[in-house]
Amino acid sequence: MIKKAEWIVETLEAMFPNAKAELDFTNNFELLVAVVLSAQTTDVAVNKVTPTLFKSYPNPNVLSNAKQEDVENHIKSIGLYRNKAKHLIGLSKKIVEEHNGIVPNTRKELEALPGVGRKTANVVLANAFNKPTIAVDTHVQRVSIRLGLAKKNSSPLQVENSLYKIFPKDTWIKLHHQLIFFGRYQCLARNPRCHNCPFFDICKFPLKEQYR
Repeated sequence: MIKKAEWIVETLEAMFPNAKAELDFTNNFELLVAVVLSAQTTDVAVNKVTPTLFKSYPNPNVLSNAKQEDVENHIKSIGLYRNKAKHLIGLSKKIVEEHNGIVPNTRKELEALPGVGRKTANVVLANAFNKPTIAVDTHVQRVSIRLGLAKKNSSPLQVENSLYKIFPKDTWIKLHHQLIFFGRYQCLARNPRCHNCPFFDICKFPLKEQYR
């Protein structure tokens, strides 16, 4: 498995040497907001609404005092916008009241914020604070199972723990982005590009021959 892991890391590095977060942000608060907004929608859709959102609410203090309807108007083009607006105001209030307006840097504190689950916390820990984590979204989960890095029907947490056991800690942050890119641009949920996939021979996807 060690050789397999090294080969996967090397191959993904060759395919996506510049893989990084595709959400647009300039500080930790903007990152947190963008990741919360990205749930069940695309980064492209989020990047379309955040410029005006960040301009209107540049920090937790301002956003914590916003009217929910006003926040909704900024983000109504993305899914679950009502709940997300509520979460953004709520997490901003908690950051102001409990963390002096600064985004916390521990998993426990992040997950205590409204709208922040393990995946969102991992993204913030890695990209804002450079703490080694692997956030498991739908792309990472799908790719990990297809490549035999996690068992079929594994939960996101099970996939995350499996990846931690397989790959060296110093690869986790970039590997997370590379697995997302691989799932987004190569190993798609529908019509995966199996015909030119470097991992075809080890892939466990039962329908891969149909897409060869």
